[in-house]
Amino acid sequence: MAAWTNATAPPPTASLSGVLRPDEFARHVELSRDPAGAEVAHWVENHWSLRWDLPADRWALSQVLPHPTCSLTVELGTHPRPALPPGQVLVVTGVATRRFDVEVRGTGRVVGLRFRPGGLAALSGLSAATWTDRVVPAQEVLPEPLLAPLRSPDLAADPEAWGDAAEAAVTALVPEPDDRYEQVLAIVADMLADRSLLTVAAVARRHDVAPRTLQRLFHRYVGVGPKWVLARYRMHDLVAEIDAGYDGTITDLAHRYGWYDQAHLTREFTALIGVTPLHYRQRR
Repeated sequence: MAAWTNATAPPPTASLSGVLRPDEFARHVELSRDPAGAEVAHWVENHWSLRWDLPADRWALSQVLPHPTCSLTVELGTHPRPALPPGQVLVVTGVATRRFDVEVRGTGRVVGLRFRPGGLAALSGLSAATWTDRVVPAQEVLPEPLLAPLRSPDLAADPEAWGDAAEAAVTALVPEPDDRYEQVLAIVADMLADRSLLTVAAVARRHDVAPRTLQRLFHRYVGVGPKWVLARYRMHDLVAEIDAGYDGTITDLAHRYGWYDQAHLTREFTALIGVTPLHYRQRR
């Protein structure tokens, strides 16, 4: 099993893909990401921000494929997203198993920490399955004394300063070494990096772990099963290739990323994204 220290942070465990039609998105919303600092990089992938300012008669639809990650965010704006708990701006968003759609209107900004898959569960001692498909007040997950400074709108106006403050708060939560979390990190990093991994059985064999044990680990730390994570990463790869200008056949693309045939891919793609792969490519 891999073991990492502050000096040697884990390899990437979260895809930077997932925003549908990213060029269109970038016309309306400014997105920035910065890698997590060394002291928290074992549990936090990055800190990020969104900012927008649209005329009153305009709006944009932000659509993001789900990731196996949780986020701590401050969300401020003239048109709060409906999922936010009433009166809350500092929230934890768990793994979303469906496409994440938000209408972007007016002016607003979001600053956030993206935890590594399993990172928030390891820090909090809670099961990530508790937050799957939920947005909850941050104080339900993390200690309130650490959170209070992060609610400041003035601090949130400076994404770099907010990210530094959030990372400083996380350092107070750093737990004792957890072999199970280390195992999850190693497996997720492998799933993301190795595009030849297409089945849970292959993952279980490579990492010498029983499929049922793998299922329990992912339920506790990530909040979803290993099959779901593997399927989302391969879908991220496939959509990113289309967005980059792929002009081959959809059948070849399906086979490359583990679908039996074009029909199988089309069913899953349409269920998640809302249009067929061919239609998505035509609207690129």
